[in-house]
Amino acid sequence: MHFGAAVVGFHGLEGLKHMPTAIVPGIYDPDVADENLWIETEDAYRMTRWLGRHEGVLAGMSSGANVHAARAVARRLAEEGRSGLIVTVLCDGATKYLSEPFWNEQD
Repeated sequence: MHFGAAVVGFHGLEGLKHMPTAIVPGIYDPDVADENLWIETEDAYRMTRWLGRHEGVLAGMSSGANVHAARAVARRLAEEGRSGLIVTVLCDGATKYLSEPFWNEQD
C-alpha cells in the first residue's frame, strides 16, 4: 500500500499542497499512491506541539502533518485487524517557526 503525502486544506502549511488549487508539477503521477490523506492545519499544529513537548523533537508543521497522517494509517490498520510497517519523513525542523503563536496553545 502506498500513500501520498499528507495533504492539507488551503489554510496554513507551507510546503504541503492543496491539490485542487495547486499548480501540479509535471513529475506528479496520481496513480502511484493509493490515496492522499487530508490533514487539517490544526491537527498538524497539535501534533507538532506534541512532538516537541513529549518526544523532544522540534519539527516543523509539515512534519507534524506527516506524523498525524502516519498515526491515522496505523489506527486504520489496527481497526481492520491488519499490521504493517509505516514510515514517514520529518522533513523540516522548527527553528524558523519558533516565533509562531501556535506553540503557546494548550492541548
